[in-house]
Amino acid sequence: MRLEIGEIKIKDIIFGDVSKVEEGVLYINQEDIKKIVMADDKIKSLNIEIAKPGESVRITPVKDVIEPRVKVEGNGGAFPGILSKTETVGSGRTHVLKDMGVVTCGKIVGFQEGIIDMQGPGADYTPFSKLNNLCLVIEPNEGLESHVYEASVRMAGLKVSEFIGNLAKEVTPDDVLTYETKPIFEQAAQYPDLPKVGYVYMLQTQGLLHDTYVYGVDAKKIIPTILYPTEVMDGAIISGNCVSACDKNTTYHHLNNPIIKSLYAKHGKEINFMGIIVTNENVFLADKVRSSDMTAKLCEYLGLDGAIVSQEGFGNPDTDLIMNCKKIETKGIKTVIVTDEYAGRDGASQSLADADKLADAVVTGGNANELITLPPMDRIIGMTSYTDTIAGGFDGSLREDGSIVAEIQVITGATNELGFNRLTAKSY
Repeated sequence: MRLEIGEIKIKDIIFGDVSKVEEGVLYINQEDIKKIVMADDKIKSLNIEIAKPGESVRITPVKDVIEPRVKVEGNGGAFPGILSKTETVGSGRTHVLKDMGVVTCGKIVGFQEGIIDMQGPGADYTPFSKLNNLCLVIEPNEGLESHVYEASVRMAGLKVSEFIGNLAKEVTPDDVLTYETKPIFEQAAQYPDLPKVGYVYMLQTQGLLHDTYVYGVDAKKIIPTILYPTEVMDGAIISGNCVSACDKNTTYHHLNNPIIKSLYAKHGKEINFMGIIVTNENVFLADKVRSSDMTAKLCEYLGLDGAIVSQEGFGNPDTDLIMNCKKIETKGIKTVIVTDEYAGRDGASQSLADADKLADAVVTGGNANELITLPPMDRIIGMTSYTDTIAGGFDGSLREDGSIVAEIQVITGATNELGFNRLTAKSY
């Protein structure tokens, strides 16, 4: 499949009388957004706000971040299987609004929502502090169950992103990037002298409110399967989970997966990028065994010499990660695993809940237990009343002056296990 991504760079977001994209500025008529969101009778109220890089703004509780896009040429539409027909995407041309995000906020599962600071030390830990963000603070009707509330917020964010994407359908992109992966035998033959490398993409699927969707299907219901990388870049996978903010993959992460982009950058030069195997993270042992067996089998089927395996979440999913690694290695295929750590605030505890001697090549997104002090901000988008109970917070995290002392676990994307974060390492 060959996909062209037309990047339209958004320099600013401004409220106006007419919704449009003009000369790099997104103008939003708030009534257009309200009409989309408030059509859901389960939603009580909507507050629309704009947050820009460098502003003294704290956005919380963050549910998801979405990058608007629109299909210009080729099969399918935005977010196939959810907002558009279940057609295979990943070919043709898609326009993408870069440097902006649609941020959905709401106290869905208060202890596992996140914080985005647009300035200060917290901003250094999240890539979303560098975006122009259109924030939707969505409150449900009284008595609405959490999973129903989550579904309403998820759909609202996707529909607003689709609306904004359509505004740019006729806009000339600033850049056009091209990505291509051929069918298996053609791809193997194209670069016969280069090592064949694949990507095992583990998706969070560990129960209610721990969901990821592939072409609209809850991924806990799938068995491991092969996707073209361009399908992921074109909206085939979206987030629906409410897990610890630091290592959650938002929809924005899926659409801009840096492992996929890095493999494409080396494709045809150092490696032959053969494709993606998507698999789930399970609760029961039998399901973990089944999925990891099938994942290793597909790696062998693709004739891989090496595989990158990325994780989402921590604790229980560490078992899925190590199972995948061990079984793929046993097939004679070299692996690199990408994860993060929960090593205690002093960094001295065991980083992962599971381990194996075959997992000898590891990339880490950082230690989520590291403490940070987030200074007070001039403006709060959302609410901070739940801060003491958020994952990474504790009794007394929220100070009287509005500052927050907590683990970096509270920051959306801080230790992201796709490497989509701002942490690095130093040697002394």
